Amino acid sequence: MKRLLILGAGTAGTMAANKLRRRLHPDEWRLSVVDQSETHFYQPGYLFIPFGRYRPDEVSRPSRRLLRDDVDLIHGEIALVEPDHNRVLLTDGRALAYDYLVIATGTTPRPDQTPGMADGRLWRSSVFDFYTYDGAVALASALGDFRGGRMVVHVVDMPIKCPVAPLEFTFLADAYFRECGIRDDVELVYVTPLPGAFTKPIASHRLGSMLEERKIVLETDFMVESVDPDTKTLVSYDEREIPFDLLVTVPLNMGADYVAKSGLGNELNYVAVDKHTMLSKQFPNIFAIGDANDLPASKAGSVAHFSVEVFADNFVRYVGGKPMLRRFDGHANCFVESGAGKGLLIDFNYDTEPLPGRYPLPWLGPCRLLAESPVNHWGKLAFRWIYWHVLLPGLPVPLPSHLTMAGKHPEE
Repeated sequence: MKRLLILGAGTAGTMAANKLRRRLHPDEWRLSVVDQSETHFYQPGYLFIPFGRYRPDEVSRPSRRLLRDDVDLIHGEIALVEPDHNRVLLTDGRALAYDYLVIATGTTPRPDQTPGMADGRLWRSSVFDFYTYDGAVALASALGDFRGGRMVVHVVDMPIKCPVAPLEFTFLADAYFRECGIRDDVELVYVTPLPGAFTKPIASHRLGSMLEERKIVLETDFMVESVDPDTKTLVSYDEREIPFDLLVTVPLNMGADYVAKSGLGNELNYVAVDKHTMLSKQFPNIFAIGDANDLPASKAGSVAHFSVEVFADNFVRYVGGKPMLRRFDGHANCFVESGAGKGLLIDFNYDTEPLPGRYPLPWLGPCRLLAESPVNHWGKLAFRWIYWHVLLPGLPVPLPSHLTMAGKHPEE
């Protein structure tokens, strides 16, 4: 009996387990998933909790219910991977042997990596995040009490999970304050380490224009050095200072600490892999999928979805002694909430930046690329049902895992 061990029951780990369980014969393969949490969170829903659009209980479900019955779920904290012994050690002393290992423990925000950010005088009182369940719930309470002043939305550094989410939060905050009738009493500032609003030039221009239309100040190339708890100020390495009354930050994102301790990660604890197959560059029986690897792509749920489609097909061939034929192209497809019941859609990969056009059907859409529309907003909301009932169970989605140029208009 061969043993496949998947570390992490998040989006990528759950999808991979359910897809591979259907294709690896149970008499030949034992498939186990390890996770320290018994709860699976719908992370795209965190964005809506601060604005009261989702209740906290709408973004979580027990992990066990999301995995097939013939997949073992092991609750435990991972201490170390010993690749030379094909073994994973848990902090309670258990040792789990494997023939093939899939690392899918994702990335997490680390406010402790920026001096002053996690100071007890500010954290969750004047400084908040919304990339965690607890952070999103705490921020909902803070926004309800906020009556005016300077609110700064801030990104420490790239890469981060869902790179459009800070912009979405800013657009939604603008709309929220207008609905509350206090927009004129709030100064909104968007602070980014990038030279523009986004990573790709065309999208950066479009999203930057949307910030300007909403009278949101854009501060670029800001590499934060520290947060001053006494003056409630962001301080950059080039000595710029940005004071705030309320700071909504995206802390430095890092992979799991056990990855570094096991000698498998880069400086941010991400596993180095082949960008087309997700196979480790160090060990021939280890893959890293989802946000846990160093792919030069967005750390987004859509990337996890498209890459797991490719990974599952390749894995079955690989363990059967056949060459991996499919190549992941970095495909990302992300809705961008812009407030007031509208949103954008961007579709891109390693080589092609987001372009205007229609998706998924050329000329028909109904979704519009790089343009605001109510359809895009409803597509974002509908995705929650698709996530629970189609994506996580590993069912087929009628969209190509690779990017297509059909419907895109580079000349616009």
